[in-house]
Amino acid sequence: MARTERQKLKLLYILQILSERTDEEHPVSTQELIDCLRQQGIAAERKSIYSDIDLLIDFGMDIIKIKERPGGYYLASRRFELAELKLLVDAVQASKFITGRKSGQLIAKLETLCSKEQARQLHRQVVVTNRTKAVNEKIYYNVDIIYKAIAENVKIRFQYFEWTVKKEMRLRRDGMFYQVSPWLLSWDDENYYLIAVDERCGEIRHYRVDKMIRIGLLGEEREGRAQFESFDIAAYSKKTFGMFAGKEETVTISCDSALTGVMIDRFGKEAALREKGEEQIQVRVNVAVSRQFFGWITGLGPSVKIDAPRHVADAYREYLKEILTQYGM
Repeated sequence: MARTERQKLKLLYILQILSERTDEEHPVSTQELIDCLRQQGIAAERKSIYSDIDLLIDFGMDIIKIKERPGGYYLASRRFELAELKLLVDAVQASKFITGRKSGQLIAKLETLCSKEQARQLHRQVVVTNRTKAVNEKIYYNVDIIYKAIAENVKIRFQYFEWTVKKEMRLRRDGMFYQVSPWLLSWDDENYYLIAVDERCGEIRHYRVDKMIRIGLLGEEREGRAQFESFDIAAYSKKTFGMFAGKEETVTISCDSALTGVMIDRFGKEAALREKGEEQIQVRVNVAVSRQFFGWITGLGPSVKIDAPRHVADAYREYLKEILTQYGM
């Protein structure tokens, strides 16, 4: 490229240098800008640097000039603050449905949104994090296809797998394709779920997106519009423990008043609570009764008791008996 053509790129290179190398604690001097531009085959004088910086400021870039010696410039504000990027990095790392490799790629892109010195802080944050991650590399594409199906109002089909004791994928339904009408995507219990109407039974079901493979669009229009017109995803998540399905029941639970916060965290402030004596409360909520619900109750210990309905309390008693039987009791 001719020398004059390179000169046309000068403003872009200055902006790149400020974006990649500077922050409040790491300004770059005029001479350093001149040296960096020279490495790109661009000649620059001090007066032209002053003029270029002023042009970038007029354009709207938040560039701070340091007048005290040795002086310099830095990019003061960016699309994301460092604290915001740290939150995003932690969210990516905490997301079980994103594989380790994809997490690394995403975080590398986030690092380009701050200076190189700040990116090192993000990298240190990554190093100390060690969480279980999904293994399905195609989850990004699954999510994209699902959103496309929702936008185009069509059904999808996919195969669904589970893990064996040998850590191998085994297809459910002997490999038969599921056909569903997708309506919502929900991030719950550190996993991504598709909320859809199952074609076989016409009921609302949920599926782990990272366990879906060979997903594709169908030419048929979605079903279940009436079911989802008044569908409350927040209420669905609260009553479904660990996204495990079960028969929905209105359950009354008694517990020590010290667990009031636990109940509100789980069921929300709209849950029906009342005092039961001086040291206990009673909670009335809608839940999908499942073994996961019973497990949650068990984890809270003897200070929690299912009062009603009787058949749910009886089912919980049988659940506890099964566990005790495993220990010869």
